[in-house]
Amino acid sequence: MIRALATLTLAAALAGCGTVDGIGQDISGAARTVEGWFR
Repeated sequence: MIRALATLTLAAALAGCGTVDGIGQDISGAARTVEGWFR
């Protein structure tokens, strides 16, 4: 069940971003947003 959920999550991320680099940028952007909450 967890493996299927992880696969679906990865597929959705790839479809939304188009590239692995795009996913990295999305994660970095989200991390900066959360970091801003704690400043």
